[in-house]
Amino acid sequence: MIQLHADWLILKKRDQEMVPCTPESVVVEVLGETAKHLDGELIQHAASAVLHYFKSDLGRQEVTLGEFSLALEKVLRGLGVDIMATGLGEAPGRVVASDLRMLVEAASPGLELVLFSRLRQELKNRLSEAPRVLEFSGLRECVQRFTGARRWNPRCQQLSDQIVRFLRDCLVSEGGEDRCALVVR
Repeated sequence: MIQLHADWLILKKRDQEMVPCTPESVVVEVLGETAKHLDGELIQHAASAVLHYFKSDLGRQEVTLGEFSLALEKVLRGLGVDIMATGLGEAPGRVVASDLRMLVEAASPGLELVLFSRLRQELKNRLSEAPRVLEFSGLRECVQRFTGARRWNPRCQQLSDQIVRFLRDCLVSEGGEDRCALVVR
């Protein structure tokens, strides 16, 4: 048997094909288009940590795509990146983006019910486009505009957390968590 480089792992795909891969190439397989929207250095470190976990901590040379996906998702969530990895090795699909800054311009400052109602409607509208990745951008600016804050403060952080939690809950209630990944940045 050929000995692998220390930074490589044998990946078992769905069709049982076994392919030697670097962590970066597995990330492309797992995250697809989503990887382009995330910090490259962050992804590289997360993927290396997952590789180290399987090779050093568990002593494994072979990993299924699903196992790697779930471990990478857990690491990225621990680093504050809200993402759902498919783990299926499917071809990357469409990314449907929405700008949170536009939603806040239509809502009056301080009327959170209006903002959250618009968020739910926007998520429903975007899900109807059958995306593989649903991306909401401009969270920080949206929160600062809505609260009227010039600098980030505890109130901003609280509203930011509420928005992310609300979008996750809406995705689950609409049955979209199995169909697409959610990225909020």
